[in-house]
Amino acid sequence: MELGAFSVSLSVKNLSKSKIFYETLGFKVFGGDMEKNYLIMKNNKTLIGLFQGMFENNILTFNPGWDENANTLKTYTDVRDIQSQLKKKDVSFISEVKTNTSGPGSFVISDPDGNTILVDQHI
Repeated sequence: MELGAFSVSLSVKNLSKSKIFYETLGFKVFGGDMEKNYLIMKNNKTLIGLFQGMFENNILTFNPGWDENANTLKTYTDVRDIQSQLKKKDVSFISEVKTNTSGPGSFVISDPDGNTILVDQHI
């Protein structure tokens, strides 16, 4: 099962301060929009998302079909196939992608400690 590009989505209190802090660590803005209260930042192959006021807790994020540069992969495991494989392993879902669709879609699960995991396919 290939989950795609990995990033950590951080719930931040002050996007401007967080941007400056992560720039100090060598991250550069890769995507997002300050006016929409989120930035995607990158340091080499490491991605973090900074989100102000969008969700309460930090989230582990996987993007099937993308590499760490948001380039579309030639081959990848579709989010619906990943969901199906996890259901067969009795993983519980917080939200699910509709199975009779194609293209973009996402689902949310949590690990045994309550950490949220978002599998979010954009293609």
